Amino acid sequence: MNAPQTLSRWSTPGSSRVPFWAYTDAQLYQRELEKIFYGAHWCYVGLEVEIPNLGDFKLAWVGERQVIMVRDRKKPAGKLESDPDSGIRVVENRCAHRGVRFCQKPQGNARSFVCPYHQWTYKLNGELAGLPFKDGVKDGECVNGGMPADFDIKQHGLTQLRVAVLHGLVFATFSDDTESLAEYLGPQVMPWLDRIFKGRQLTLLGYNRQRIPGNWKLMMENIKDPYHPGLLHTWFVTFGLWRADQKSRMVMDAQGRHAVMISRRNEGGQNAAVTEGVTSFKANMTLHDARLLDVVPEPWWTIDDPSNPGSDITPTVTMITLFPSLIIQQQVNSLSTRHIVPRGEGEFDFIWTHFGFADDTPEMTRRRLRQANLFGPAGFVSADDGEVIELSQDGFRQWGEEGATLCELGGTGTGPTEHMVTETLIRSMYAYWKRVMSV
Repeated sequence: MNAPQTLSRWSTPGSSRVPFWAYTDAQLYQRELEKIFYGAHWCYVGLEVEIPNLGDFKLAWVGERQVIMVRDRKKPAGKLESDPDSGIRVVENRCAHRGVRFCQKPQGNARSFVCPYHQWTYKLNGELAGLPFKDGVKDGECVNGGMPADFDIKQHGLTQLRVAVLHGLVFATFSDDTESLAEYLGPQVMPWLDRIFKGRQLTLLGYNRQRIPGNWKLMMENIKDPYHPGLLHTWFVTFGLWRADQKSRMVMDAQGRHAVMISRRNEGGQNAAVTEGVTSFKANMTLHDARLLDVVPEPWWTIDDPSNPGSDITPTVTMITLFPSLIIQQQVNSLSTRHIVPRGEGEFDFIWTHFGFADDTPEMTRRRLRQANLFGPAGFVSADDGEVIELSQDGFRQWGEEGATLCELGGTGTGPTEHMVTETLIRSMYAYWKRVMSV
């Protein structure tokens, strides 16, 4: 059965009942790659701080296509001020000659890229610089071989992606039709990105990575879902990092594809309204090392409330989901990006990049690293998410064609809310997904 027929099987109105086949259909997944990851969307590839010097490069992914993020020289002056050149290039790791994935080092420094098979050589920006025997080999008065006379070296470079850099976050797209990054993110989400990144120099603290046996959309759902943290995660509900009785807000862009979950930590403890009958709540649970919850408020946490100008707001948690592939976490003093890399309809790689700021004190850096232990593959919180995503995928496969998720906490609408007892952000994402996938 081809993908369009598959899509026509979504028989219920709205986006609150997602069919199980949306997570398990291999042909549908191939269509997602083309329409979403290789289509008119900006995909995250890394941080500028990961490639600080000329020639520094790092392998990354857009969908299942491996790309190279590299620091090149900036283009000559004369470009429009509204389109400043960062010097960051993103090229596909696929030789224009025979399709070889030529770069094998995960990161490093290079003056050029050379394919090992036939030694085609490329500039850092992906342009073809030269190739052996282009003009043939002389044998006396004769010339043997060589490329055809109309071979144009300028037409045989690497695939060059469009690049946009925002506050040190690097995005790329294969499509010429993708709107500007500012338009793509939208004015509702941008203030929350500015809050963390604007005007700050990042420092790289480290990486975690894992492969999760579930559909890539499930991780987007997970971070758009404020319903589960105070139920699934013992750490969150017991120590008050994230639970239903906190002052919270769900923000989304006009398209419903991006979102910000915003909350302010309380002191934890017993509150029957949110802890009674919740098996993950452990009233007598204490820490052997209290430094894991050594939370120090930072000045940048407080901003002018975007939805209520003139009043301040001071969240302790913001979880930003930028469709389709990026999650940005500020969980008290812990900061990270989380990159979703699909690996088929039933699994994805999840890459965590932990960061801080150049003006952090040594004590704050240690605090960020300690609190990062709540997250990552074996994190006291995040290990739970990887497990339930795998269990979800198992359940979808078990049921087959007829099942569907129920996502109707707070109704079936797709508007923003001022509380976390809702699944509106998930419904909004699938409303957008249905439009993109032409359901």
